[in-house]
Amino acid sequence: MILTRFPGGGNSAPQPTPITKVTMPALSDMKRQGKPISALTAYDYATSRLADEAGIDFILVGDSLAMVVLGHENTLAVTVDEMIHHTRAVRRAVHRALVVADMPFGSYSTAAEGLTNAVRFVKEAGAEAVKIEGPRVELVRALTDAEIPVVAHLGLTPQSVHRMGGYRVQARTAETVLQLKADAHALADAGAGAVVLEGIPREAAAQITSELPVPTIGIGAGPDCDGQILVFHDLLNLTFAAPAKFVRRYADAGGLIRSAIEHYREDVEHRAFPSDEESYHLPEAVRQTLNGMQQGSTLRKA
Repeated sequence: MILTRFPGGGNSAPQPTPITKVTMPALSDMKRQGKPISALTAYDYATSRLADEAGIDFILVGDSLAMVVLGHENTLAVTVDEMIHHTRAVRRAVHRALVVADMPFGSYSTAAEGLTNAVRFVKEAGAEAVKIEGPRVELVRALTDAEIPVVAHLGLTPQSVHRMGGYRVQARTAETVLQLKADAHALADAGAGAVVLEGIPREAAAQITSELPVPTIGIGAGPDCDGQILVFHDLLNLTFAAPAKFVRRYADAGGLIRSAIEHYREDVEHRAFPSDEESYHLPEAVRQTLNGMQQGSTLRKA
């Protein structure tokens, strides 16, 4: 799909700039071509616009917003309505990337319930695909039959934190690796367009990636997946916590923002902000009129 955008600025007539929209089939094309897929979470207009303009292929409105945006201990508390609210904001900003919305915990306990909520994400929020956790083959088939693209999620699934006893690396035995491979194949056969692999050994992810006909997106699964995803706030040091082993911090936005706010506060306290140049002024004629009125009032009082 080709979109056209008109860059602003300059005195010349704007020339259309074609943009190739990333779709679920496009991700499969990237896998076949051996082109790595870049993915990132985003939760609002500003961050998703920056990610899109930077060329990210796949933006996930992750239920991780429960933790990094809303301050919850884990992902379980976020609601469908909150996820739809944030997905709307992201969709308004994005022109090129594929926008995928996380289905939150409790929103797909049955296939029927999952289908109803997935339709809301597409109709109300503009999501172009939804992501679900676990080997829910029946649900993937139902969503695919309803023309809703699906990204599956296996391995360390955060919505299963209580069952797993914490955020632990999964598939560490031959038996569990074989089960993971079987689940991945079943989900792909049911219609999943991609599979996120989280918190599993590199060797297991490499085997699954080589066998699946659809792309794998890794997070803590090594470099052999077809693509990689990170949480926006992890990448920029905005999480107020030590990073996981697989997180690479590309910038210290937390330090930059904190320093800027402290500088602002100091300028306000020392009356260095705003300056005269940053203030609005009355027209000279109005100033003279007001000065004359003030002088006349002073004389009458005298």
